[in-house]
Amino acid sequence: MGQKNEAVILIGALAITGVVVAGGGWWLWQRFQTGGENPGEMVNEPGQLPPPPELQASDAFVAPTQVPAGTKVTIDGSTSMVNINEALKAQFQQTFPGTVVQTDAQGTDKGVVNLILGKVDLSASSRPLTSQEQAQGLAAVPVASDTIAVMVGRQNPFAGGLTSAQLRDIFTGKISNWSEVGGPNNTIQVINRPSESGTQQTFAAQVLQGQAFGQGANFQTMPRDATTPIIRALGSNGISYATYGQVENQQTARIVPIDSLSPNQENYPLRRQLFYFYKTPPSPQVEAFLGFATSPQGQQAITNAFE
Repeated sequence: MGQKNEAVILIGALAITGVVVAGGGWWLWQRFQTGGENPGEMVNEPGQLPPPPELQASDAFVAPTQVPAGTKVTIDGSTSMVNINEALKAQFQQTFPGTVVQTDAQGTDKGVVNLILGKVDLSASSRPLTSQEQAQGLAAVPVASDTIAVMVGRQNPFAGGLTSAQLRDIFTGKISNWSEVGGPNNTIQVINRPSESGTQQTFAAQVLQGQAFGQGANFQTMPRDATTPIIRALGSNGISYATYGQVENQQTARIVPIDSLSPNQENYPLRRQLFYFYKTPPSPQVEAFLGFATSPQGQQAITNAFE
């Protein structure tokens, strides 16, 4: 074979090799971009967390038929869930003799911190999980629905209702006198819950819609997330908010209708879910308690707590 023919063959072989290498490189690049064989299945960027998991479904926990004596469940968190915690505690301990449920209510954010640190088994929450909390291995189970009531003191001469826009303007500081909403010529004293309160966070999201709470002489933020001190601070010009069950039958506070609706009416605007947060995977005592809380018996106990 002549040198000329050998050169032609060599050049052809090199060309074929180049095509194969280029095609293989393109195929690998496509798989890297799509994360697999299915187009559009994008991989996460370096350092990017995967999407947070879905909320744990309520029916994921089976109602227990028996719980060993000596089982202990510890709960901290939202002050809005005090009545629910106590109702479930009483029913759980009665149904399963020898079990112990310990409850505290230091606020939603404090309860989450204690849960992450392993100081409690469950955190009662009046807001959903954040993506950061999910990334730390927490999951949530919704156990009840609730409404947030806006309230004034009984001796407050303002006897009307507010629109959602008026409520937002009061808590952002745009409205500062009761005369601007049909009341007497008195300064509105806004009594706010602390920032770690789940109720405050839900109220801000639903009412303020991205705006900040107002500041000034007529704004007071309470040092701890508790409803009784707030009611005492209302006086004759104050306004605040709390979970409906805590103010429904109060003798010293009056509920203010919002958009002409009361908290017990179907289309009332300030509605939310209440949750129990737990660490994954759940411990046996958590499985037992959440199975009970989401069972018909537990749900009836929760319903009774609102009555």
